[in-house]
Amino acid sequence: MSDSKFRSGFITVIGRPNVGKSTLINRIVGEKVSIVSPRPQTTRNRVLGVRTDEKQAWQMVFVDTPGIHKPRTRLGDYMEKTVQDAMQGMDVLVLMVDAASVGARDRDILLSLGAKKLPRILAINKVDTVHPQTLLPLMDLFKDDDLTAIIPISARTGDGVDALVEEIVKHLPEGPRYFPEDMWTDQSERQICAELVREKTLCNLRDEIPHGIGVEIISIAQPREGLTEIHADLYVEREGHKRIVIGKQGSMLKRIGIQAREDIEALLGTQVNLQLFVKVRPDWRDNPRDLKTLGYTE
Repeated sequence: MSDSKFRSGFITVIGRPNVGKSTLINRIVGEKVSIVSPRPQTTRNRVLGVRTDEKQAWQMVFVDTPGIHKPRTRLGDYMEKTVQDAMQGMDVLVLMVDAASVGARDRDILLSLGAKKLPRILAINKVDTVHPQTLLPLMDLFKDDDLTAIIPISARTGDGVDALVEEIVKHLPEGPRYFPEDMWTDQSERQICAELVREKTLCNLRDEIPHGIGVEIISIAQPREGLTEIHADLYVEREGHKRIVIGKQGSMLKRIGIQAREDIEALLGTQVNLQLFVKVRPDWRDNPRDLKTLGYTE
């Protein structure tokens, strides 16, 4: 098929924290481009995930965003600005809600998008967690909101995701291949490695520590073929948090390191020697210099 018939576009997925945006993009793209944890506000940066189908002649470029919330720190301000920036220059907008907790905040988000002349698709996620009879009443809640489509899905199981992809493709304009066919994210290996370490930290410390954990990859080296050595620093805001992250006789930090190493080895295709160090940086989420060091820059 000629390039003049090729369809491509940018899709942003927005919604409240922890409704499943990252899980959805990871499933559609087929790779882990955004970390997932049971904790809200896991995603901090715009993340580009790319899926190309040469046979059907289309390319989707997804933008994952932090969950929309009220900022409380400079990091929160950055995350909120990231959401607003992500909606600029988009071709399709997907609003994601949790079937088990649809509320007024979801409607507020939708109303705030009213002036944007974009195809707006509502994805009702986590339908595998509710009774099927509740779906029609949920869909009726949004029937007067001028939506392009309402699609029930489960990003976790994949149910309904193909239907969502088909709906998005309908609204892609003719355009170029923005990225090579084999490219699935614009993030560097260093960024992905840092996010994988942070993911394992959040998953293992669900309630013990707030989101005051940052990860910086200090160095990546290959001393020989088939081996990658990575030095990463984990930043917390209090000495008490440092003790929790390290754990008794280093047990928690060891567990985080083992889990992160397995994912990084799958990413890089080499054996990985991962060294993790925990350091205290008081109030780093409100320090512009620290935010810049950790990659949170405008």
